Amino acid sequence: MPEESITRIYLDEKEIILIGTAHVSKHSAEQVKEVIDLERPDSVCIELDEQRYQSVMDGNQWKDMDIFKVIKEKKATLLLMNLAISSFQNRIAKQFGIKPGSEMIQGIESAREVNASLVLADRNIQITFSRIWRKIGLKGKAMLLFSIIAGIFSREDISEQELEEMKTQDTINAMLQEFTENFPRLKVPLIDERDQYLAQKIKGASGDKVVAVLGAAHVPGIKNEINKEHDLKRLSERPPKSKIPKYIAWAIPILILSVIAYTFFSNFSAGIQQSISWILWNGSFSALGAAIAFGHPLTIITAFVVAPITSLNPLIAAGLFAGIVQAYIRKPNVRDFENVSEDAFSVKGFWRNKVTRILLIIVLTNVGSSLGTIIGGADVVRLFIENL
Repeated sequence: MPEESITRIYLDEKEIILIGTAHVSKHSAEQVKEVIDLERPDSVCIELDEQRYQSVMDGNQWKDMDIFKVIKEKKATLLLMNLAISSFQNRIAKQFGIKPGSEMIQGIESAREVNASLVLADRNIQITFSRIWRKIGLKGKAMLLFSIIAGIFSREDISEQELEEMKTQDTINAMLQEFTENFPRLKVPLIDERDQYLAQKIKGASGDKVVAVLGAAHVPGIKNEINKEHDLKRLSERPPKSKIPKYIAWAIPILILSVIAYTFFSNFSAGIQQSISWILWNGSFSALGAAIAFGHPLTIITAFVVAPITSLNPLIAAGLFAGIVQAYIRKPNVRDFENVSEDAFSVKGFWRNKVTRILLIIVLTNVGSSLGTIIGGADVVRLFIENL
C-alpha cells in the first residue's frame, strides 16, 4: 500500500485517515477497499454531495428528468456544465476501462461491508457553481462556457502517467485548468471553500476512527483546515446577486428604446432604419445560435422572432422560448434520457441526443441574442448619432 497517498490525522481521541485518490483510477479503488478492510472505521466519508451520490448510485437518473421543468427553472446552463464535467471524467474512465467514480463506489460498498456510517462530505455542486458564477463577470462566464465546451470536444487520450498526475488536481479543476489560471480567484470557491467544508464534515463524522475518500487535490487543504472550526451554513449560502448587473440589464433596453423613440420623433425614416437594424442583428445572431445547435426550423424562426423582444426584457430570454419550442417539436423519449451520459462522449452524440441538443439550443440561442444585443445596440446608437 503506497503510504504517500494516505494521511493520518489525530484529533483528541479521534483518528482520521485521508485517502488521496484519482477519480478515474483503478488503483485508487483498490486502495480504498484495502484501507477500509484493514482499518475497519466507524465512519467512511466520501467526496460526494447528495446529488452526485444519487447520480453514482442510480444509473437511470436521467429517465426521471423533466426537460420542461429544467427549461422553465433556467437550469439548462447548470445541467450542461454538469454533463460536460461528467463527459470529461467518463471519457478518461472509458479510455482505461474503468467505471467513473469507482473509488467512491468502492468507499460506499466497503462502508456497508464493515458496518461503518456513510457520510456525504462534499458541498452541493450547484452551490459551488453558483459561487463560481457570481465571481467571474460577463467575460468570465463566456470564457467558462467556452472552456466547458472545449472540454467536451477534446478527444485527446492521456497516458497512465498523466492520469496519476491528475491526482494532484480536483476533477473540476483538471477540466478547467487553463480557465482557473486566468481567474485565480476561482480557487476559493472551487478548492479552498470545499476544503473547509470537507474538513468540517470529516471531523464531525461519528466514531473514533474515520476514513475519508477524497480527490488528492483536497488532502493538503484539509490538513490545514481540519483543526479550525468552519461554519457549514455560511459555506452553503448562495452569494447574493449584485444589483449592478440588474441595473445594467434594465438600463440597456431603456436606453435603446429611448434612442429609437427619440429618433422616430425627430426623423421617422431613421427610426424605421434603427428598428430594422435592431431586429435583424438581434434576431439573426439568436437564430444562428439555434441553427448551430441544429434546432428545428420552427425553433430557429422562434429564436429570430423573440430575440429582439426578449433582449428588451431582462426577465425573459430567447433561449427559453427556443428550448420550449424544440422540446415540443422534438420531444426527447426514454431512450434519449437513457443515453445522455453515453452520447455526451462525442460531439456527434451531443448534437444527436434530443436532450443535450435542447440544452445547446438554449445556451447558444442566448449567447447569440447577447451578441446581437451588443452589435444591434451599437448600430442603433450609430444611426442616432448620424441623424442628430
